[in-house]
Amino acid sequence: MTITIFLGSMLAAMALGVPIAFSLLLCGAALMWHLNMFDAQILAQNVINGADSFPLLAVPLFMLAGEVMNAGGLSRRIVNFAMALVGHIKGGLGYVTIVAAVIMAALSGSAVADAAALASLLMPMMVAAGHDRARSAGLIASAGIIAPVIPPSIGFVIFGVAANVSISKLFLAGIFPGILLGASLWFTWWWLVRKEVVKAPPRKSMAEIMVALKEATWALVLPFIVVFGLKFGVFTPTEAAVVAAVYALIVSTFVYRELNLKSLVPLFVAAAKTSAVVMFLVAAAMVSAWLITVADLPAQVVALLEPLLGSPKLLIVAIMILTMAVGTALDMTPTILLLTPVLMPVVKAAGIDPVYFGVLFIINNAIGLITPPVGTVLNAVAGVGKVSMDEVTRGVMPFMIAQFAIMFLMVLFPDLVMVPARWFY
Repeated sequence: MTITIFLGSMLAAMALGVPIAFSLLLCGAALMWHLNMFDAQILAQNVINGADSFPLLAVPLFMLAGEVMNAGGLSRRIVNFAMALVGHIKGGLGYVTIVAAVIMAALSGSAVADAAALASLLMPMMVAAGHDRARSAGLIASAGIIAPVIPPSIGFVIFGVAANVSISKLFLAGIFPGILLGASLWFTWWWLVRKEVVKAPPRKSMAEIMVALKEATWALVLPFIVVFGLKFGVFTPTEAAVVAAVYALIVSTFVYRELNLKSLVPLFVAAAKTSAVVMFLVAAAMVSAWLITVADLPAQVVALLEPLLGSPKLLIVAIMILTMAVGTALDMTPTILLLTPVLMPVVKAAGIDPVYFGVLFIINNAIGLITPPVGTVLNAVAGVGKVSMDEVTRGVMPFMIAQFAIMFLMVLFPDLVMVPARWFY
């Protein structure tokens, strides 16, 4: 009955068009009423406590870093460097998209920001070169979702806080799986464009490659700073977000000189607005998370899934399918915040490594950003690239299937995640 009230109240509110954050609050209020413990003060206290978290400070800082990187020329220089490296290959602009996406993922951690930047920079070039518009948009969207997997990742920060799992270990464990997602896109793009008749740009000379590398060096250094700092304990993930934001500001204003004090104001405002949406979602979801614990919902879910506890791989497959289904209707942040407190006791009861589960869970939620009908990244690419949602949805399908295949490969072979993760630890 408790599960029915919890899910029913939330889904009913969403069906009526209530924003997700307020749906979560209404769901929490309904659950409190059912448990005969409704108190507006407790509700307010949990909302405040939900956002009052030191690790969550990383979210607005990574948001700011992403805004500054896109406006300050770092993203453009990364694309130019990728163009110099692989632009001359057949279908080269697609490979440029993938290389640039992997590098940019190590800078911002925001799928929407990366996908929007790639769409604005590369979509016109790909269409002008003769590539299929829908396929190009689909590649850009699917490349953008690598951002929540390769550190620094906003998704890992939120999951780490909700699940009480080391964010540093999640960051380091996400490096190799993120590269595998990029590799799956590389192979899929190669397969799709092998019969296309598109003239590739001329090969760049070594001198031109070195010039592009020199221009992009300041941007390329940041991922190494973050990974080095986390691996050797120089700073925490929250402090890494500070480093990323300050580094991006310094490089954009004093090295590349593409930003000034006046142009920084709208960037701070944009980052604040985006952060406010995410943080309010987190705060509202923490009410539900607290009530989930009070109502002992995890124990009920563990009892339901008890037949699968003896087979961890089968259990993970069931959880991944559930997450895929939820991801078609909800954005990444509310999905993480809703499912994590319910699923983590099940995962621990089955003896599954929480870091391994976290990586798979975030990959699944990241792919959810390109699954219709919600598909936040699909909407961003469609808007920036001036492509219809139908075209983007059609174009993204083969890439999404490839990424799901990689995810389930990691389910079958956990060492694909854990062996490289232990090396990075």
